[in-house]
Amino acid sequence: MSYSEPLRTAAEAPAFPGAGAGLTVASISAAEHLAFVRRQRSVSFLQTPAWGRVKTEWRCESLGWYDGPRLVGAGLVLHRPVPRLDRRTLAYLAEGPVIDWTGELGRWLDPLAAHLKRHGAFALRLGPPVRTHTWSAAQVKEGIADPGSARLTDLSGHWTDPVGAHVTRYLEAAGWLPQSPRDGFGAGHPQFKYEIPLAGKTEDDLLGAMNQLWRRNIKKAAKAGVAVAFGEDRADLRAFHELYVHTAERDRFTPRPLHYFETMFAALSAEDPERVRLYLARHRGGLAAATVLIRVGAHAVYAYGASATDKREVRGSNACQWAMIRDSLAAGCDVFDLRGITPTLDADDPHVGLVQFKAGAGGQAVRYVGEWDLPLRPLAYRAFDLYMRRREGLRRRGGS
Repeated sequence: MSYSEPLRTAAEAPAFPGAGAGLTVASISAAEHLAFVRRQRSVSFLQTPAWGRVKTEWRCESLGWYDGPRLVGAGLVLHRPVPRLDRRTLAYLAEGPVIDWTGELGRWLDPLAAHLKRHGAFALRLGPPVRTHTWSAAQVKEGIADPGSARLTDLSGHWTDPVGAHVTRYLEAAGWLPQSPRDGFGAGHPQFKYEIPLAGKTEDDLLGAMNQLWRRNIKKAAKAGVAVAFGEDRADLRAFHELYVHTAERDRFTPRPLHYFETMFAALSAEDPERVRLYLARHRGGLAAATVLIRVGAHAVYAYGASATDKREVRGSNACQWAMIRDSLAAGCDVFDLRGITPTLDADDPHVGLVQFKAGAGGQAVRYVGEWDLPLRPLAYRAFDLYMRRREGLRRRGGS
């Protein structure tokens, strides 16, 4: 498989044989949900029952699709309460649900919408785990060097996924409203990501696909004596969090509190001891970098990272990334997911540095269908939309 070829997602795999027209949706237990997840080749960690225990500010619900008595699909719904809308909620399925996205989507999504409306949701938001376009690392590099290419979508020669086109056409025709902003980042999860295909690869293949800077930095870390090890206890998690807060101050983003990570590690590890791993890169007794890897089936995700400003020269971040990639390969994963990027290729855009860094690892830039809303109660949805617009305006003016 070349880097420009797409990996098949769990939703595209033949995991839903015989799902017919008469599908019904009902609440299922966390145990039933987890058993379904374990039968899939790959599922987003945002669609595991454990993730509902991480997002404590939301009410979570596991839903199942039934073809007669047989469970053929599942999803984690996070119910978000909204001020001044009584007990009505926005029902959110991030990077889900886990259904067959290749066929007649109304059979899957109509009973979902009906169930959620009956149970008090004023709108349904979901993010289909389906690609629409893929660009190789070489195409990304050429685009950055070309003054005429400002965005990934300006590039020719990309791979277009027919399943993604099918899903997009259906959602548009059925009255769903796209929520992904032009830069790829919004209130939800990113539409553009960077991924490294692993299936059928060796470590030498992966190193060979990286650019010279990545390979040099991996060697530099090893030569400097950087040692990468798993975090073992709460003291290691606190050390990661201190470095993460330092990174947030340096790179100007708002860090999550320590108790969020404590909850996340406890919930995910309880579901599967191999679900989440903390990687710590130490140099001469000090912490140079740290990363968090989350894996569900054959999908490995680089979820969080942090680095010490005074130890940047020993390249602890590259050492952690390479350790995660090697471990994901050894675990039989199909993909190593570096998560979100913006689609910019403009050399003057401050976000292009992140694109360049991730593209240096080889792999491919990927565009997904993005997040879409279906208003279930139009008046309440309009009130919610107005509330969100006002809140975003205050945030931009520094008022909240």
